Amino acid sequence: MNFLAHILLSGNREGVVMGNYVGDFVKGMLTDERTADWDPDYVTGLKLHRFIDFFTDHHEIVREATHHAALTQGKLAGIVIDIYFDYFLAKHFDRFWPEPLFLYTRDIYALLQRNIDLVPQEATQMVSAMIKQDWLSSYATLEGVDLTFSRLSRRAPFLAPLRNAMWELKENEAFYRDKFFAFFPELQKESEQFILTH
Repeated sequence: MNFLAHILLSGNREGVVMGNYVGDFVKGMLTDERTADWDPDYVTGLKLHRFIDFFTDHHEIVREATHHAALTQGKLAGIVIDIYFDYFLAKHFDRFWPEPLFLYTRDIYALLQRNIDLVPQEATQMVSAMIKQDWLSSYATLEGVDLTFSRLSRRAPFLAPLRNAMWELKENEAFYRDKFFAFFPELQKESEQFILTH
Protein backbone atom coordinates (compact mmCIF):
# COMPACT_ATOMS: atom_id res chain seq x y z
CA MET A 1 0.00 0.00 0.00
CA ASN A 2 1.07 3.55 -0.68
CA PHE A 3 0.68 6.69 1.47
CA LEU A 4 -3.03 7.38 1.09
CA ALA A 5 -4.05 3.82 1.91
CA HIS A 6 -1.76 3.58 4.94
CA ILE A 7 -3.11 6.84 6.33
CA LEU A 8 -6.77 5.97 5.71
CA LEU A 9 -6.38 2.54 7.31
CA SER A 10 -5.15 4.21 10.51
CA GLY A 11 -8.57 5.52 11.51
CA ASN A 12 -8.97 8.72 13.56
CA ARG A 13 -6.28 8.50 16.25
CA GLU A 14 -3.45 10.89 15.45
CA GLY A 15 -0.72 8.76 17.00
CA VAL A 16 -1.81 5.72 14.97
CA VAL A 17 -1.89 7.80 11.79
CA MET A 18 1.62 9.11 12.42
CA GLY A 19 3.09 5.71 13.23
CA ASN A 20 1.55 4.13 10.16
CA TYR A 21 2.61 7.05 7.98
CA VAL A 22 6.30 6.90 8.94
CA GLY A 23 6.43 3.12 9.18
CA ASP A 24 8.91 2.70 6.33
CA PHE A 25 11.38 4.99 8.08
CA VAL A 26 11.46 3.24 11.46
CA LYS A 27 13.59 0.12 11.14
CA GLY A 28 14.33 -2.69 13.54
CA MET A 29 12.44 -4.59 16.22
CA LEU A 30 9.73 -2.71 18.09
CA THR A 31 10.55 -4.27 21.44
CA ASP A 32 8.93 -3.19 24.70
CA GLU A 33 12.30 -1.88 25.86
CA ARG A 34 12.84 0.23 22.76
CA THR A 35 9.34 1.69 22.72
CA ALA A 36 8.81 2.08 26.49
CA ASP A 37 8.82 5.88 26.30
CA TRP A 38 7.02 6.17 22.97
CA ASP A 39 3.36 7.13 22.61
CA PRO A 40 1.38 3.84 22.61
CA ASP A 41 -0.78 4.93 19.66
CA TYR A 42 2.36 5.75 17.68
CA VAL A 43 3.71 2.27 18.36
CA THR A 44 0.37 0.77 17.32
CA GLY A 45 0.63 2.72 14.07
CA LEU A 46 4.14 1.44 13.41
CA LYS A 47 3.00 -2.13 14.01
CA LEU A 48 -0.10 -1.56 11.87
CA HIS A 49 2.11 -0.42 9.00
CA ARG A 50 4.03 -3.68 9.12
CA PHE A 51 0.82 -5.70 9.41
CA ILE A 52 -0.68 -3.96 6.36
CA ASP A 53 2.44 -4.60 4.29
CA PHE A 54 2.59 -8.26 5.28
CA PHE A 55 -1.14 -8.85 4.75
CA THR A 56 -1.04 -7.13 1.37
CA ASP A 57 2.10 -8.81 0.08
CA HIS A 58 0.79 -12.29 0.94
CA HIS A 59 -2.81 -11.88 -0.27
CA GLU A 60 -3.73 -13.95 -3.30
CA ILE A 61 -5.64 -11.14 -5.03
CA VAL A 62 -2.69 -8.77 -4.73
CA ARG A 63 -0.33 -11.49 -5.93
CA GLU A 64 -2.48 -11.95 -9.02
CA ALA A 65 -2.41 -8.21 -9.73
CA THR A 66 1.33 -8.03 -9.12
CA HIS A 67 2.00 -11.01 -11.38
CA HIS A 68 0.01 -9.33 -14.15
CA ALA A 69 1.88 -6.05 -13.70
CA ALA A 70 5.22 -7.88 -13.70
CA LEU A 71 4.64 -8.86 -17.32
CA THR A 72 5.43 -5.26 -18.26
CA GLN A 73 6.92 -3.79 -15.07
CA GLY A 74 9.22 -6.60 -13.97
CA LYS A 75 10.65 -6.36 -10.45
CA LEU A 76 9.02 -2.98 -9.93
CA ALA A 77 5.51 -4.47 -10.11
CA GLY A 78 5.01 -4.29 -6.34
CA ILE A 79 5.66 -0.54 -6.30
CA VAL A 80 3.41 -0.11 -9.30
CA ILE A 81 0.50 -1.95 -7.68
CA ASP A 82 0.79 0.15 -4.51
CA ILE A 83 0.32 3.29 -6.57
CA TYR A 84 -2.40 1.82 -8.76
CA PHE A 85 -4.34 0.94 -5.61
CA ASP A 86 -3.92 4.45 -4.19
CA TYR A 87 -5.32 5.74 -7.49
CA PHE A 88 -8.47 3.64 -7.13
CA LEU A 89 -8.79 4.56 -3.46
CA ALA A 90 -8.52 8.28 -4.23
CA LYS A 91 -10.80 8.08 -7.26
CA HIS A 92 -13.52 6.24 -5.30
CA PHE A 93 -12.76 7.80 -1.93
CA ASP A 94 -16.42 8.32 -1.01
CA ARG A 95 -16.87 4.56 -0.79
CA PHE A 96 -14.37 4.30 2.03
CA TRP A 97 -14.58 7.57 3.99
CA PRO A 98 -17.51 9.86 4.91
CA GLU A 99 -15.96 13.14 3.69
CA PRO A 100 -14.57 14.27 0.32
CA LEU A 101 -10.94 13.59 -0.48
CA PHE A 102 -9.97 17.28 -0.60
CA LEU A 103 -11.25 17.82 2.96
CA TYR A 104 -9.63 14.65 4.20
CA THR A 105 -6.25 15.51 2.73
CA ARG A 106 -6.43 19.06 4.12
CA ASP A 107 -6.98 17.62 7.61
CA ILE A 108 -4.19 15.06 7.16
CA TYR A 109 -1.67 17.71 6.11
CA ALA A 110 -2.57 19.74 9.20
CA LEU A 111 -2.18 16.60 11.33
CA LEU A 112 1.27 15.94 9.87
CA GLN A 113 2.37 19.49 10.59
CA ARG A 114 1.10 19.29 14.18
CA ASN A 115 3.04 16.08 14.74
CA ILE A 116 6.18 16.78 12.75
CA ASP A 117 8.27 15.86 15.81
CA LEU A 118 7.18 12.24 15.25
CA VAL A 119 8.61 12.20 11.71
CA PRO A 120 12.16 10.80 11.44
CA GLN A 121 14.66 13.39 10.27
CA GLU A 122 15.25 11.70 6.92
CA ALA A 123 11.53 11.96 6.08
CA THR A 124 10.84 15.61 6.97
CA GLN A 125 11.75 16.88 3.50
CA MET A 126 9.37 14.34 1.97
CA VAL A 127 6.56 15.53 4.24
CA SER A 128 7.11 19.12 3.11
CA ALA A 129 7.05 18.07 -0.54
CA MET A 130 3.90 15.97 -0.03
CA ILE A 131 2.03 18.90 1.48
CA LYS A 132 3.32 21.52 -0.96
CA GLN A 133 2.59 19.39 -4.02
CA ASP A 134 -0.59 17.80 -2.60
CA TRP A 135 0.45 14.24 -3.35
CA LEU A 136 -2.55 12.63 -1.67
CA SER A 137 -5.19 14.38 -3.79
CA SER A 138 -3.14 13.96 -6.96
CA TYR A 139 -3.58 10.19 -6.79
CA ALA A 140 -7.21 10.65 -7.88
CA THR A 141 -6.38 11.39 -11.52
CA LEU A 142 -4.40 9.59 -14.19
CA GLU A 143 -2.36 12.74 -14.67
CA GLY A 144 -1.50 12.78 -10.99
CA VAL A 145 -0.51 9.12 -11.02
CA ASP A 146 1.66 9.72 -14.07
CA LEU A 147 3.38 12.57 -12.22
CA THR A 148 3.93 10.28 -9.23
CA PHE A 149 5.63 7.69 -11.41
CA SER A 150 7.71 10.40 -13.04
CA ARG A 151 8.93 11.62 -9.64
CA LEU A 152 9.74 8.11 -8.49
CA SER A 153 11.59 7.26 -11.69
CA ARG A 154 14.12 10.03 -10.96
CA ARG A 155 14.99 8.87 -7.44
CA ALA A 156 17.39 6.12 -8.50
CA PRO A 157 18.56 4.56 -11.78
CA PHE A 158 16.83 1.24 -11.10
CA LEU A 159 13.49 3.08 -10.78
CA ALA A 160 13.75 4.69 -14.23
CA PRO A 161 11.33 2.18 -15.88
CA LEU A 162 8.52 3.51 -13.67
CA ARG A 163 8.08 6.41 -16.06
CA ASN A 164 6.28 3.92 -18.33
CA ALA A 165 4.03 2.38 -15.66
CA MET A 166 1.15 4.63 -16.63
CA TRP A 167 0.65 2.78 -19.90
CA GLU A 168 -0.01 -0.48 -18.10
CA LEU A 169 -2.70 1.16 -15.98
CA LYS A 170 -4.38 2.73 -19.00
CA GLU A 171 -4.36 -0.56 -20.92
CA ASN A 172 -5.71 -2.68 -18.04
CA GLU A 173 -7.52 -0.29 -15.71
CA ALA A 174 -10.63 -2.46 -15.37
CA PHE A 175 -8.53 -5.49 -14.35
CA TYR A 176 -6.67 -3.61 -11.62
CA ARG A 177 -9.82 -1.83 -10.45
CA ASP A 178 -11.58 -5.17 -9.93
CA LYS A 179 -8.61 -6.50 -7.96
CA PHE A 180 -8.58 -3.40 -5.78
CA PHE A 181 -12.29 -3.60 -4.96
CA ALA A 182 -12.02 -7.31 -4.22
CA PHE A 183 -9.12 -6.72 -1.85
CA PHE A 184 -9.30 -3.34 -0.14
CA PRO A 185 -12.53 -3.76 1.90
CA GLU A 186 -11.01 -6.89 3.43
CA LEU A 187 -7.82 -5.03 4.28
CA GLN A 188 -9.87 -2.22 5.82
CA LYS A 189 -11.70 -4.67 8.11
CA GLU A 190 -8.47 -6.42 9.09
CA SER A 191 -6.82 -3.09 9.89
CA GLU A 192 -9.74 -1.97 12.03
CA GLN A 193 -9.51 -5.23 13.97
CA PHE A 194 -5.76 -4.83 14.38
CA ILE A 195 -6.18 -1.38 15.91
CA LEU A 196 -8.87 -2.64 18.30
CA THR A 197 -6.67 -5.45 19.59
CA HIS A 198 -3.35 -3.60 19.96
